[in-house]
Amino acid sequence: MFKHYNMNQVVLPLDLEFNLQENDIAFAIDDLVESIPEEAFKDFLRQTGRPAYHPRMMLKIILCGYTQSVFSGRKIEALLQDSIRMMWLAQGYKPSYRTINRFRSNLLIEELLRECFVQFRNQLVEKELIEEEAIFIDGTKIEANANKFTFVWRKSVERYSDKLIEKSNQLYDELLEKEIIPAIVRENEEELSVKEMQEVVEKLDEKVEEFNEKIEACKVGSERKKIRSERKFPKQARKQFTGFIIRKQKYQNDMKIFGDRNSYSKTDTDATFMRMKDDYMKNGQLKAGYNVQLATEGQYALAYGVFPNPTDTRTLIPFLDRIEDNFFELPEHIVADAGYGSEQNYEDIIENRNRTPLITYNQYRKEKKKKHKDNAFHVDNWEYLGEEGAFRCPNGRNVRFSHYSKRTDRYGFKREFKVYECEDCSGCPLRGLCTKAKEGNNRKVYINEKWESQKEYVRTKLSDEKTGEIYGKRKIDVEPAFGFLKANLGFTRFSIRGKQKVTNELGFALMAVNLRKYTVTNGKIIPRDRNNSPKKVPSKIFIAWNLFVYCFS
Repeated sequence: MFKHYNMNQVVLPLDLEFNLQENDIAFAIDDLVESIPEEAFKDFLRQTGRPAYHPRMMLKIILCGYTQSVFSGRKIEALLQDSIRMMWLAQGYKPSYRTINRFRSNLLIEELLRECFVQFRNQLVEKELIEEEAIFIDGTKIEANANKFTFVWRKSVERYSDKLIEKSNQLYDELLEKEIIPAIVRENEEELSVKEMQEVVEKLDEKVEEFNEKIEACKVGSERKKIRSERKFPKQARKQFTGFIIRKQKYQNDMKIFGDRNSYSKTDTDATFMRMKDDYMKNGQLKAGYNVQLATEGQYALAYGVFPNPTDTRTLIPFLDRIEDNFFELPEHIVADAGYGSEQNYEDIIENRNRTPLITYNQYRKEKKKKHKDNAFHVDNWEYLGEEGAFRCPNGRNVRFSHYSKRTDRYGFKREFKVYECEDCSGCPLRGLCTKAKEGNNRKVYINEKWESQKEYVRTKLSDEKTGEIYGKRKIDVEPAFGFLKANLGFTRFSIRGKQKVTNELGFALMAVNLRKYTVTNGKIIPRDRNNSPKKVPSKIFIAWNLFVYCFS
């Protein structure tokens, strides 16, 4: 005996919602998107043309596609044809892949995604899934959608630009020396600007035109030949300066694209060449990518940011600004690894934000080791003579205060050091082990008192039982979020180009990770319809009609 099966029978299907499991992720997606205030969608309204798909529906199907590790617009379109959860979320609509791609790359999507993260965090707080006492910050590199060998390097552009300046100045001086063109008014004596080069080309055009007129007027062949010979150099100079103008404009545009970076990709100019962990060529090759910063709590991604610079140290302050401006108020504790430990970052968190940084510095682990503590030549292990204001070196000589020194890095941050110098290193039997200074020079020690006090502050906080326990959660909180994103979701490369669009795509991917974890953690999800009412129940008439068709057809 078999269960009834007849392909020729007409059956009226029930609402697709009832074919989904009670804890299906589609309900979590629907619940989240419906919680976004209606005001957030006003910018999508338009008064002319064909009515657009509702942004709520578009947001739901893209989020649903990302939760299923589907990042292609064409594949999301295909899911609308055969996925029950996608059909239910779209309510029968079938937008094309072009519509899907245009929507997710829309600049207005950033605000919608921000609302998604804000509402999602509110749900976590309401259900007491996060404690709001700390955020855990870390970064990772994700490959950009760019060709591998389209790099432009800052040093190369600067070198070519210097050669161009040298050649153009040399040619300009030669033109003046031969009295081919008159001198022009220059703003900068070191190099010719594009405008000045264009002026040189105009004067050369006039000079060449004079030679052309002489050639036409001259009837003697030998004289014509002589004039053409005189015209040769101005014509060549004009051609060279025309090329100089094109190259100089290109170099100026390159420097504008670089900003503070050392490289960029021609395919995606916002991407920077970075060293990735997944080096598939096994040769340390750099690949175009973005530095993704993530703030988590309870292994949920609460805020995110995309930065073109590869070092984490320079991203912390702008990322914290982004969190405060777009997502939520910073909690009491900011937790991160040693890649974020710097004097500027500590100063910003403690003095400007009045928060507690639980961030180690580069030498934190090394200072705890026995090898460091037993190193007699490290200044940390030297005796300090308070009365004399000097250190005592391993050979028993005094290293006295000499002067103050200030350093300014390339980003404009200033550091102040106290410089101590040994009274006399000549003839010291330990000189080779103590210093690398040249013979005749004494060892100097640079002490940054502010930095030392900040390190002591961090060591105290990390030694405390409560704050030390919070810092201990870092690896099991933020690191798994990247594992969920790359390993579980399979999001290892961006599919669109440009920083703004990449930021939107990252938002979709991280929210997909959150929804997958949230659904698994909380089990049954009670969905909401557009009126924010509980899950609808099928009417008795509707069920009776389907039973009638099933039994008597």
